[in-house]
This record gives sequence, structure tokens and C-alpha cells, in this order.
Amino acid sequence: MRIIVTAPSGVEGLLRKEMNRLGYADGLTAGKGGVSFEGSALDVARCNVLIRQGERVMVELGSFPAATFEELFQGTKALPWEEWLGEAAAFPVAGRSVRSALFSVSDCQAIVKKAIVERLKGKYKKTTWFPETGPVYQVEFRITNDVASIMLDTSGDGLHKRGWRKLGSQAPLKETIAAVMLTLSNWRPEQVLVDPMCGTGTILIEGALKALGAAPGLNRGFAGEKWPQVPAEVWKQAREEGAQTAADRQRERGAALADMRLEGYDVDGDALSMARYHARLAGVEKYIHFQQRDVKDFRSQKKYGAVITNPAYGERLGDAGQAAALYRVMGRAFAPLDTWSFYILTSHTGFEEAFGRKATKNTKLYNGRLECRLYQYHGPRPATTVQGVRSPKHGDL
Repeated sequence: MRIIVTAPSGVEGLLRKEMNRLGYADGLTAGKGGVSFEGSALDVARCNVLIRQGERVMVELGSFPAATFEELFQGTKALPWEEWLGEAAAFPVAGRSVRSALFSVSDCQAIVKKAIVERLKGKYKKTTWFPETGPVYQVEFRITNDVASIMLDTSGDGLHKRGWRKLGSQAPLKETIAAVMLTLSNWRPEQVLVDPMCGTGTILIEGALKALGAAPGLNRGFAGEKWPQVPAEVWKQAREEGAQTAADRQRERGAALADMRLEGYDVDGDALSMARYHARLAGVEKYIHFQQRDVKDFRSQKKYGAVITNPAYGERLGDAGQAAALYRVMGRAFAPLDTWSFYILTSHTGFEEAFGRKATKNTKLYNGRLECRLYQYHGPRPATTVQGVRSPKHGDL
């Protein structure tokens, strides 16, 4: 089957490298919005359970020209829906259209739904609509430049939902974007990691789990687990692989992980309570120290360290003027730490001016639908002190 692992715009290259490390070296195609390859039911399960920087795992049923509603209807109807959808299957339809003649998403949804029903009526010898009381097969269509791709979503909830976040908060950072920030920072557990505006703790919890090699989807469910086309034994095999990989990582890097130090600070006591609760649920509370503290009071005696943070942008929380004032405070607080590295995500276009320093590099990322930049200030790297362990290459964790 054709499998597509979707990713936020700009993350496709990092996702491809991650999939290379999982053993998918041949046949990968990285395009806008994700990475695709030919795979099996086991690969569907492995990608859902093991991938950290992807958004969803889709199975593409077909692709065809669709400049008219008739082409969309006939192309969809020609696909082998009966191989996937039983008589009781639920098959809601969603999608989007970009740079195409068929620009009305609601009309396209109706056409795709009707085409599937007509195909199934012929195969199951029915004359009425289907009850849709069985397993959910979310149908997704993407029409780009008058070419339609029809897919089934095997993930259900997005892969950023790792299973440990039980409490909501304002403007949360997706765990997948936190993972991307950690990859781009090249942080390793021999260094202290600080988020001085940690909110509910996403970056630090994701950092600890990533360092421990914990499979991100190990403790959650997926829509495809209810499908006969992806049998229970492959999900069991994928989870066993994830657990074994974590055990191997922790055995190999035991000394570094034993001394791993992550620190989270915030002025919001309620957010810190949620962060501590989530860290316990994720099983990493012993690695993370949380404390109520204003960023202006941030200090450290450590010679080397990394700050990775997602402060307010002035978009959903506060306003742009308040955000700029916060960045000036950050600039003053971080200035003495001239051997540290800083990675700061914001959509505020005046960040560098307010912060008082031009970034070594900045990378465009999307936090949800909001275009942001990860401003990167690279400090000197400390020598590896763990005997027998090499300094990892970019993104090894």
C-alpha cells in the first residue's frame, strides 16, 4: 500500500531523516506536506507508534486528475472501497483544495461521499444508505493543481497527542513541533536543558522522552487498530519494538541519562501544576525540576546549557507590544550566559530587534496554522564527558 506520513510545512526533510533512522532508507519520497513510500500493514503500525515528528499516517487509495466534479466522482468511484470498508463502516469525508478549479471543499466532500456510497451499493447489493455504525475510516482528499489524492487516515487523533496530556491550556505547543525544536537544537542529555517560560511543560517532557528513546505512540490508540486490514499482531509488534528500543537506549547511555537535568520555570503556578501532573503521567517527573519564577530572574551557574522555549507571540496571548517587552527582558536575562545556546519560537517579526541580538540562524515552522520562526543562537559545544560515547550528529536523539 502507498503510505504517506504527513508533516507540518518545512519539516519534511527532518521527517525523512527520522524515517531513515527507523530503517526506511529506500523508496522514500519527500514532498510538500509529508513523506511517502510503499509499505505494509506493519509499516502503518510502526509509523504510528514510532515516528516523533510526523502528524498523521495515511494510506493513499489513489490519485487522478480532477478538474471537474464528474472527474472527481468517477475517479473516486473507481477506487476499491470494498477492500477497506465493510457494510457497517463509518466513512466521514474531509479535505482541502489548493490551486484547483474545484475550490468548494463542501461540494467536493459531497461528491466524494456520494461516489463511495455508489461504489459500495453495487458491491454490497444495497439500495439505501449505509448505517455507518462500525469502525471509523476517515476519508481525506487533497486536490492540488487539479489532481486529487484520496486517502484513509490510520491515526485518528493527530500523532502529536502522545497520550500523557490530560489537561488543557491556552495556546499549547504541539508535541511534534517541540520534537522538531529539540532536533534542530541538537540538545543532548549531557547538557542542562531549560525552558524559562515552560507553561504546561511540553518541550521539557518531550525532551526527556526523546532522550530516553521512548516511542511517542506507545501508550495511545489509533483508528487503524480497529481495522481488519491492519491486524492486532502488527500493532503488538510495533509496540514491542518501541519498548525494546527505549530499553536499549537507556542501557547504552545510562550514565548520561542518570545525570540528565531539565528545568522548567514559569510565573503561572496553575500551568506549573499541570506541567508536574503531565510529567508524572509521562513517567519523566524525576528528570524535570519545575519552579515558579519570572524569566527576568533566570540565572544559572552552569557553563554550558540550552534554552529552548516558546514564549508568548502577541497573537493568541497578550498583544504584540507586550510580547516585544518580554523579548527585551529575555535578552537582558540571557546576555550573561554567553556560552549557552538559545532556541526561541515566535511569530513576532520584530523579535531579533527586541531581543537585542541577530540570530545565528532562523527556521520557518508552523505552530498550528501560525507561521513562526525558530531563532537559533548557537553557543560553543561542550566536550562529551561520557566515556565511550561519541558526540551525536545532528538529530541523533
